[in-house]
Amino acid sequence: MTTAAIRFALTLALPIVLSACASGRTPHNVDDARWMPEHTPAEAQQTVCVEHTRPGDYPIGQEIALTELMAMPSVLAPGDRLRIEVIGDQDRLSGVFVIDEDGRINLPGLAPVRAVGRSVADVEALVSRELIQAGFVRALERVASVLLIESGGVFVSVNGAVFHPGSVRVGERASKDRVGQREGEASGDANNVRTLSTAIRAAGGLRPDADLAHVYLTRNGRWARIDLSGVLAGTDSRSVDLAANDHVFIPSRACFQPELMRPTVLTTPGIRVYMSNLSRPAASNASSAISKDATSLPYGTRFLQALVSANCVGGSAMNAGRSAVLISRNPINGRSVVIQRSVEELVRSAHRDDIDPYLMPGDALACYDSRWMNARDALAFVGEAFGSAAAGLVIHDLMK
Repeated sequence: MTTAAIRFALTLALPIVLSACASGRTPHNVDDARWMPEHTPAEAQQTVCVEHTRPGDYPIGQEIALTELMAMPSVLAPGDRLRIEVIGDQDRLSGVFVIDEDGRINLPGLAPVRAVGRSVADVEALVSRELIQAGFVRALERVASVLLIESGGVFVSVNGAVFHPGSVRVGERASKDRVGQREGEASGDANNVRTLSTAIRAAGGLRPDADLAHVYLTRNGRWARIDLSGVLAGTDSRSVDLAANDHVFIPSRACFQPELMRPTVLTTPGIRVYMSNLSRPAASNASSAISKDATSLPYGTRFLQALVSANCVGGSAMNAGRSAVLISRNPINGRSVVIQRSVEELVRSAHRDDIDPYLMPGDALACYDSRWMNARDALAFVGEAFGSAAAGLVIHDLMK
């Protein structure tokens, strides 16, 4: 191919090839998509936090004090283990019984006894009555004793400013952790994982817009307000036990609160994000060591820290113009937001904290090559397509 032919071919191909050298356009977002101060310039007006006294239509029922709610008789739930002793019995009726998923216990010779939703005292009276009616025992004042020896897990609902609202199960324990495995069966059980904080973590943990001072717990048509601010700050060690079918609601303050961006008993310990690094010096995610460990980050990780984990920071000076984008979602209104940042600006700027967003669960980030690296790749493409002489002509023309 003659030089003239090469130049003619390059005239046609060069605009397409060198278009790769240009950086992408700035991402556009809906006005209310940005919700974190680090998403917007410092001079932009920030959202004012909303104070709550009570949610509009939730919870329903009668308001009572938390102490009164906690003093309500505890009711049994599926999975609870009961020790039933029948007077004069030689271990034919007595034993340990587990409340099944239908909420019943099955004693030999008796019809199933419904226990779920009842107190231990109520079940004891019901079992005694059934034994007398069946003719197994004489009509005495107390023919059976019922003891709770282990509380099983329960389903509760958690809604509001958590990452995964819905029904969660709390209080489930492994067999090795059951009461009576070593010391013998005991009366009563303190299930220290059937608590409010466990339920909140099971629902994905608090979002950064959560109103900790106004957490609502509803039980059997009655509700109480709980202030969990001290629990997060470490000044209050209260533990609120939950019962089956409890409802938890956490309002949103409609603003970002950076003090909630850390692992606590009420927030998630870690998050999973999605990364893409196709920039130099790595040619692929595999060679960048972007594995499950790299994408599983502590809660409270910022964009720049994740870029280091993705191997997007550093390398040759030709990479100084590298950029990255963060793809996130506003948890308050569900709108997606895309933030573009210069990697070197994040590294070198004194005001980096003002432009370095926190990462949320499920966020995605991607790195883009600098213009110099794009130009190098474009020249490599020309060299492969038209030969080294063509690449030299491109450089010669660019240097004019």
